[in-house]
Amino acid sequence: MKYFKYIALILMVSITVSCSDFLDAELNSAITTDSYYKNVDELENGLIGVYAGIKGVNSSSKDDSHGVQWEFYVTEMRSDNTSTKSPDSEDASDAGQMESFAVLPTNNFVLNYYTSSFEVIYRANVILSNLDVVEDAEAAAAIEGEAKFLRAYSYFNLVRLFGDLPLIDRVVTPSEVEAQFTRVDTDLIYDLIVSDLEAAAAGIADHGYKTRASKDAAKALLAKVHLTIGTSESYTKAQLLCEEIINSGNYKLEDFADVFYSELNDEVIFAIGYNSGIQDNSQIFSAEWMNAQGHTSGVNYATTDVVAAIDARGGTRTQNSYREDPLTLFGGTIRYQVAKYFPDGESGGSDGQTFTGLPQLAGNDWIVLRYADVLLMHTEAILAGGTETTNGNAIDSYMEVRERAGFTDRPSTLTKLELLAERRVELAFENQRLFDLIRFNEAQSILSAFATANGFTFTSTDLLLPIPQNEINLSQGVMNQNPGYN
Repeated sequence: MKYFKYIALILMVSITVSCSDFLDAELNSAITTDSYYKNVDELENGLIGVYAGIKGVNSSSKDDSHGVQWEFYVTEMRSDNTSTKSPDSEDASDAGQMESFAVLPTNNFVLNYYTSSFEVIYRANVILSNLDVVEDAEAAAAIEGEAKFLRAYSYFNLVRLFGDLPLIDRVVTPSEVEAQFTRVDTDLIYDLIVSDLEAAAAGIADHGYKTRASKDAAKALLAKVHLTIGTSESYTKAQLLCEEIINSGNYKLEDFADVFYSELNDEVIFAIGYNSGIQDNSQIFSAEWMNAQGHTSGVNYATTDVVAAIDARGGTRTQNSYREDPLTLFGGTIRYQVAKYFPDGESGGSDGQTFTGLPQLAGNDWIVLRYADVLLMHTEAILAGGTETTNGNAIDSYMEVRERAGFTDRPSTLTKLELLAERRVELAFENQRLFDLIRFNEAQSILSAFATANGFTFTSTDLLLPIPQNEINLSQGVMNQNPGYN
């Protein structure tokens, strides 16, 4: 595993965070953790490096870790939502593997996402190992909570994508090969994730930053974890967590466009902050990969399948809402690119209507958790793995999201498939679709049919990505591969 090499680099990340972020300090270079962490201020500066690790770097080099900037390759493109720009070209070969459900262990997107996520986990562990420099118990709990939130966030994405993983809950040395590469059962990974998020919800201080982990962000992420675990007890816990957020009165549904193009809105719960004015800190995901604004002219196209779903369930266009059509035609062809993410507050729909001059989140921040997701998770928690529900509270939360899109017909019975379809349209291109399909136990049937219709083959082993071959090679025979990739 590559992440141990960052033991001298955790404080070498020189970044300028989003203007809405919580610190503007620049980190000193070439300072080791042994000589640097002496007090709470220095530890908080180090915490910036953990947040920065999620973003990865803005570079086209395949040797760099890209974090969330390349997350759509391993999520949306492995669902029925998006496809590649040029699947037959050499440059798109790694992406073409995602689209065709034929991913190889040598895939660079898989390697970069895996190592980037474990880098975040390592950086969080460095912070947690130095908490003894903080004398104030409340301040220590707050820093611990944020570090554990970020560790849990990375592990949650990893465990859903790769299955069994090495359990790294402390700083390990390069010589600890067994600890670095031994994969443990997913239940143990989820135990750590739940424990981390419970500590985060209890310890994080109130601060008001959207680009910094909060108590409510920890609760929302923990609710999704419990939904993924999927036991009777976990559904109840998820429901209670969602209701705490709903009843807090801290959030509301905004006009849909404002969620993505207004820095000050009450729907976002947690976002990863970017600064569009600095090349190495800008979000290449929105400006380059997802639309025609960047020099790549987009590489992540909407499928005809998702276009049909949005046409059917999107809703009614209003001046500040484009949920029914978060797409734009590319070059006059029939291929659609995503219009949820445009730089400089400019967006447009396939019918030619544009939304210009809208204030945007600083640098097009990447939204991880928002209130609409919580409302739909609340419905899902009450459904509790069943096929349908008549529960009024579940339907209330579902309808709150639907009504924003202009739908007023309230169902007397809500089915699992209707909820899944609503999540697809509401959260389209937010890297949720694959995880939703798996959590709802519909991935095998839906993706098999989608693959067949597009000339691909999908099997149950495609639900997990391969462990990167590079990690297998480094493990000296310790690490095993996922089924179907040997």
